[in-house]
Amino acid sequence: MPWNSNSNRKRKRKERPKIHPKNKYSDCPPDFALLASLYPSFQPFVFYSRNGRPAIDWTDFNATRELTRVLLLHDHGLNWWIPDGQLCPTVPNRSNYIHWIDDLLSSDIFPKTNTKGENVRGFDIGTGANCIYPLLGASLLGWSFVGSDMTDVALEWAERNVKDNPQISELIEIRRVKSGDDNLSVEDPHDGKSSYCESKEDLTQNADTEGKPLSSSFDLPADVDKRYHGSPILLGVVRDDEKFDFCMCNPPFFETIEEAGLNPKTSCGGTPEEMVCPGGEKAFITHIIEDSSILKHTFRWYTTMVGRKVNLKFLISKLWEVGVTIVKTTEFVQGQTCRWGLAWSFVPPARKISSLHVAEKNNLSFMLEGLQRQFSAIHILESIGSFFSTSGASCNLNASPFTVDITASHDHYKAIIKNEENHCDRAVSGEDVQDTSIISSCLNVPIKNLCFKISVFQQTPGTLLVRGSLKQADSQVSGAFSLILQRLEESLKHKFCRKKTTVNPS
Repeated sequence: MPWNSNSNRKRKRKERPKIHPKNKYSDCPPDFALLASLYPSFQPFVFYSRNGRPAIDWTDFNATRELTRVLLLHDHGLNWWIPDGQLCPTVPNRSNYIHWIDDLLSSDIFPKTNTKGENVRGFDIGTGANCIYPLLGASLLGWSFVGSDMTDVALEWAERNVKDNPQISELIEIRRVKSGDDNLSVEDPHDGKSSYCESKEDLTQNADTEGKPLSSSFDLPADVDKRYHGSPILLGVVRDDEKFDFCMCNPPFFETIEEAGLNPKTSCGGTPEEMVCPGGEKAFITHIIEDSSILKHTFRWYTTMVGRKVNLKFLISKLWEVGVTIVKTTEFVQGQTCRWGLAWSFVPPARKISSLHVAEKNNLSFMLEGLQRQFSAIHILESIGSFFSTSGASCNLNASPFTVDITASHDHYKAIIKNEENHCDRAVSGEDVQDTSIISSCLNVPIKNLCFKISVFQQTPGTLLVRGSLKQADSQVSGAFSLILQRLEESLKHKFCRKKTTVNPS
């Protein structure tokens, strides 16, 4: 039988993450033609493409700035402007971030602390001249904000944008961050000790404060170019008696201004202070993590945007090292641009998450489709045995009925999960993201011995069914069993299944 005899069966393509359902533009994207007819200042930037649709030149900063201005005015009732060269935000994408934070605050992960109807309070790290997050958060949800920045231009225009909207101006405070010309003494609110940060010149010969690690269980790379050299981010900016529900950040994604200008398809402006720092976003966000490990419960949620998916795995590993209780990730999509959201907290969860989110089933299965031609069921069976035995679990392989009986202690179980977490290149976006809080909860479940059987069934050429059968009937054990099966599925697919070819849109 030909290998591709079953190729007529269409596989469901995984849908790309969409715009947040609460986003104003999820069902109704901006109508350029309508906006041009209502706002004469926008009309010169609109043209009609070959298919007759209205469009703008995304490489024209004046066009993108005017679009942002009219969207904020038309859809949010906000007066807004920024001078040439400042970072121009896209309204739909920034709205996605606001709505995601709203989801985090509304979830039942943590005990409710805001029971008296008190206003939600956020902190925007590097609010910029555009001040987009405080403006959107205040106008959409009535949140109050502190927006921080250090340059005179950013502070002046952020304050202008706040004052030009008197209906929400009382909700937003713009706070200056000292550029680092003076030494900084920061008091740890948890132990009362002061930590000393010595001023240095950074690699661009600008005098900035290099914050020495105050209390951290990890170090940045030894290369000084990869360390964060900038002004204070949270420590030294957040006051001792302050409490916030969340912080958010659109970090400097790039290491050089040349790297920041590599995308020829867009022009959103941006100053070196907004776009660039030594070590790029990886170093900047790592410094936020260091600050959060000291501030801890000062914020219910620490969040940041991430521009490169490859950095997520590194950052998540650092978060677990400093003792967070939960990590959340998401993907923000707007057109062809993808950004990722990373959130973490030190607040103890309200109850065990494993009992809420992990399937309580004794029999679980998954399909292996698109097996490479040289592999058969016996190869899969042997790989399953190796998967568990390398972690020390007891395995009894039965080649005739194609089954493996496994007995794993709690230590074996933890080794299975952690080994695969370190070695399996798992997706970190959309529905593929395994909520790492589930992993943490399951690892803390006391399990004496986990006994189960894995069976392999031939379906059609190139397709196998793998079924796991748990011998214990216990909800907590079921959660651990479910997580093991997910890890096994990821490992087998990575090793034996052909990778799908993806076509990048032009």
